[in-house]
Amino acid sequence: MENVHQNILSCIGQTPIVQLNSVTAELRAQVYAKLEYLNPGASVKDRIALKTIEDAEQSGQLRPGGTIVEATSGNTGAGLAIAAGIKGYKCLFVLPDKQSEEKRAALRAYGAKVIVTPTDLSIDDPRSYLAVAKKIAEETPNAFFANQYENQSNTEAHYASTGPEIWEQMGGELDVFVAGLGTGGTISGVGRYLKEQNPDIRIVGVDPVGSVYYDYFHTGQMTQPFTYLIEDIGEGFLPSTLDFACLDDVVRINDKECFHMTRRLAREEGLFAGGSSGAAVVAAMQYMRHNDGPDQKVLVLLGDSGSRYVSKIYNDKWMEEQGFLEPAIGLGNVAQIVEALGSRELITIPYDMKTTEAIGIMKMHGISQIPVMKKGSLLGIIQERALLEHALRTERVVSRAEDLCDSSFCTVNLETPVSVVSEMLRKVRVALIMDNAGLIGVLTRIDILEHVARVTGSS
Repeated sequence: MENVHQNILSCIGQTPIVQLNSVTAELRAQVYAKLEYLNPGASVKDRIALKTIEDAEQSGQLRPGGTIVEATSGNTGAGLAIAAGIKGYKCLFVLPDKQSEEKRAALRAYGAKVIVTPTDLSIDDPRSYLAVAKKIAEETPNAFFANQYENQSNTEAHYASTGPEIWEQMGGELDVFVAGLGTGGTISGVGRYLKEQNPDIRIVGVDPVGSVYYDYFHTGQMTQPFTYLIEDIGEGFLPSTLDFACLDDVVRINDKECFHMTRRLAREEGLFAGGSSGAAVVAAMQYMRHNDGPDQKVLVLLGDSGSRYVSKIYNDKWMEEQGFLEPAIGLGNVAQIVEALGSRELITIPYDMKTTEAIGIMKMHGISQIPVMKKGSLLGIIQERALLEHALRTERVVSRAEDLCDSSFCTVNLETPVSVVSEMLRKVRVALIMDNAGLIGVLTRIDILEHVARVTGSS
C-alpha cells in the first residue's frame, strides 16, 4: 500500500500551487499561489514544527515525556501539538490576546494547554507572550522551549523542504517570490534556496503597518511598533531567524486592504485562506504594478486557513465594527502629495550638532521635528518635546543631536498609498520619504490633511 501514510506527519508538505486569475486580472504577470494552508495543521508552520521537534530529539533537548513550550500566534502551536500528540509529548502554548478564538480552540482540541497574554506589550515586558513562555519553560521540569524566533530549525525547514518544492513545482520558472514576514523563517529559508538556484529571483517580504521590518529594511533603524489586527506576520523586534540579506524588497500593507483581499480570494478564487494570505497577494499586486511584464511569473505563499478567522475576517459584524466594510476613498499616493507641495526644502541636521543649534534651526524653519543624519544615513528624528524636556532638566549638560534621537517616525516611498501613510501617522508624528538614494522628504499630519481636503473637496 504505497499510497497509505503511516501517520499524519508524512502528509506535511507537497502542497499544491494554483494560478490566480480574477483578483490579479489587472496585471500582465502570471501570479501563482502556494497553498500552504492545505498542510495537516492548516498552515505553513507544520513544516518547522516537525523539524524543530526532530532536531530537539536528536540533540537531546527534548526527552521522552517532555513538555513542549512555545510562544505562538497559533499556527506553530498547532503544528507542534499535532506532532507532540503522535510522539507522546505534552504542550503548553502562550498566545497574545489578539489571536482568534478559533486558534485557541484548535490548540486545546489537539490537547495543548493555552495561556493568553496582553498583545500591546514590549517584547521586554515580563508579561509579553515571549517572556512568559520563556519563564514557563525555565520553571517546568523536562521542558523544551521551541523558540521559533531564534531556533534555526525554523529557517532550515524551509530551506530543506519548501524551497526545493517551489523550484520543482515551478519548473525553475520564477521571477518573484512573495511571503509575509513573521519570524522570518519561511522567507529566509525559501529565499536562500531560490537565490542559490537563480540569483535573479526577487524575494519580497510583506510587513503590516505597525511592525518594524519595513522601516528597518529601508533605513537600518528600529522604529516605534504599534498594534495591528492582522495575525501571523509583523513584529516589534528583530528575530535571529530573519535574514534581511535574503530580501530584495519589503512592501508595507494595512489591515483593511488585506482583509478585503482575503475575502476576495475565497469568493473569486475559491481559496479559503487567512489574513496573511490576503496580505501577500496585496503586496504582490503593489510590487508588480511597478515591475509588471507579460513574461513575469510571481509566486505568493498563502500561509494559513480561513477556518481560523471565521469570527473575524469572514464575519461581517466584526468587519463592520472595525470600520473595514466602509468603502475606501481613493486618496492616491505619496508622489501626488510631493507634487502638490512643490520644491519644499528638506531640512536635516548632523548627529554631532549641539542641541542648542538644533533648536535654532527648528525655530528658523518653523518645524517641530527634524531628521538627524550620520554619514549620509538616517539616525532618527529629534522632536521639540525632547528638546523641551532636555532644557528643563536640573543638570544642564551640553548634548549632541544623537543623544535626543528617537524612533517615533515611519518611512514611506513615493508609491506608498496615502491611506497607509495616514494610518501610520495616527501613531507617529512624522513620515520620512525614502528612495534608493536615501531620505528625500518629510510628511506631517497637516500635509496629509491638506491632501485629503484637496482630493475630497472638503473645506
